[in-house]
This record gives sequence, structure tokens and C-alpha cells, in this order.
Amino acid sequence: MNLDLRIPMGLMFTLVGMILTVYGLATRGSAIYLRSAGINANLDWGLVLLVFGVSMFLLGRRGEKKLKSRKSRPSAGTASRRGH
Repeated sequence: MNLDLRIPMGLMFTLVGMILTVYGLATRGSAIYLRSAGINANLDWGLVLLVFGVSMFLLGRRGEKKLKSRKSRPSAGTASRRGH
């Protein structure tokens, strides 16, 4: 079983990033951000997590495709190698 951890990790971070981004957009301009100098940390970190999650997911998918192409392609040098 070849499980690339980047795929489920990417999906998890993407989901959390989407939730934080939507919450940050829904509460933009709210009074809760007056105490934090007007910084919408939910929106900022939601976008960061969203970008990280999507990149991890895409890198995991790319790694899976490379692994599948290596398995389907016969290697030319394995039959003639002997010894070390």
C-alpha cells in the first residue's frame, strides 16, 4: 500500500483553510477585529492554510502519477545487472 501523506494532509488543510477564509470574509468589518488592531487573522491564516493545502494536495497527486508511470514502464537495465 503506497499512501502519500501529502494527499490527505492537503485535503485537511484545504478544508480548514476554506472554513477560516469563509468565516473571515463573513465577519469582515466586525467589531471583533477592533481589539486586534483591525487585523482579520481568520482571513489571513485561512488563505495561508488554503494555499498550503492545495499545494500539498497537488504535489501528492503529481507524486502518485510519477510512481504509476514508473511502475508501468519496464526498466531496461534491470535484466542485465548482476552482482553489486
